[in-house]
Amino acid sequence: HDVPGDWWKLFQSEPLNKLMQQSLAANPDLQAAEAALRQAQENVLAGKGALYPSVDADASGKREKFSGAATGRSTPSSIFNLYNASVNVSYGLDLFGGVTRQLESLEAQAEQQRFQVEAAYLTLTANVVTAAVTEASVRAQIAATQDIIAAEARQLEVLQRQFDLGGIARSDVLAEQASLAQTQATLPPLQRQLAQTRNELTALAGRFPSQDDGTSFELQALRLPSELPLSLPSQLVQQRPDIRAVEAQMHAASAQIGVATANQFPQITLSASLGSEALTAAKLFDAHSVIWSFGSSIAQSIFDGGTLLHQKRAAIAAFDQTAAQYRSTVLAAFQDVANALRALQTDADALKAQLAAETSAASSLEIARSQYQAGAIAYISLLNAEQTYQTARINLVKAQAARYADTVALFQALGGGWWNRTDVTADAASAAKP
Repeated sequence: HDVPGDWWKLFQSEPLNKLMQQSLAANPDLQAAEAALRQAQENVLAGKGALYPSVDADASGKREKFSGAATGRSTPSSIFNLYNASVNVSYGLDLFGGVTRQLESLEAQAEQQRFQVEAAYLTLTANVVTAAVTEASVRAQIAATQDIIAAEARQLEVLQRQFDLGGIARSDVLAEQASLAQTQATLPPLQRQLAQTRNELTALAGRFPSQDDGTSFELQALRLPSELPLSLPSQLVQQRPDIRAVEAQMHAASAQIGVATANQFPQITLSASLGSEALTAAKLFDAHSVIWSFGSSIAQSIFDGGTLLHQKRAAIAAFDQTAAQYRSTVLAAFQDVANALRALQTDADALKAQLAAETSAASSLEIARSQYQAGAIAYISLLNAEQTYQTARINLVKAQAARYADTVALFQALGGGWWNRTDVTADAASAAKP
């Protein structure tokens, strides 16, 4: 099954869909990546200008004093006006492909930035869903802790009455008080984590912490996707935006080798000029005032201290670097997918085990309470049963949240379905589609 462009909707949470819409519209990191893409695209258009002749128009008027001594004559100085208007055309012949390869490099850089946008989009969407899952998990842990605190408080009241009647020792009451205090001490860190997660969600949506809209997430309100996406290794290489970005970077580095090579060959430029020059503005466009020129120039470095050679070698080294980065990114991508799949395989077993542990701990606690009230066991046995249940209850919540978080990690590892997005233009989607 392919990854949908709006894969987070598979969790069937309307609050999550609403928050995602806000984040995609206002997240500053995504906006920065999109602005960088526009810049790269404009640089491509600017670079295409080098394929065409350059045409400049010039007009000037000045008054100057001329001395004959400048030409070796003893004629007196003269003062006159000089008017000039001309059109100049120049064109650099791209015989060795330097301009073409430079344009190719710019286009590859724009393509790289295109996938940087997709990477930013994927990172944002994954972070939003992960933070929502984290909030839901913390809320569930807080609720479980509050239930445990309430149960322990009721147990403490029972023990206090029994102590007042002389039925139990003072040590039992103190032990329960200590257990209650320890459980209460776990609540503030969870509340702090919840506040920090809420701040993270508002920041992802492009808002300040004071602009929290109060939307909350609960584990029971989220749904796991019924079917998870699958991907062939060859498709993964085409789908991951980080791989495509490094691939485009490698393309740009390859083009720079061509630019450096072309710089070692002669640079040929054709130029022409047509204009008019006269002593008065009225005669500026007379036929006898017309001036023109046509010519060509060729430039070739004779000795540059090895600059061009080493620039070419540097370009080759830069390509080797990006090629190694490409291989590293591909390896990391396959590792991410393997890790996510392995985590999902173990999550179900872990959740099943934690559910069984929580059920058993709850039953054991009820039995221990009944036995203690009947005087069949010591209080330490009841205390151990309470602590075992507390741990099992919290671990069950964490196991439930881990399945959601690892599912998000799988969608992210597979590329996030950017090729199926409907919020991009048809041209952009077809150009970037694997």
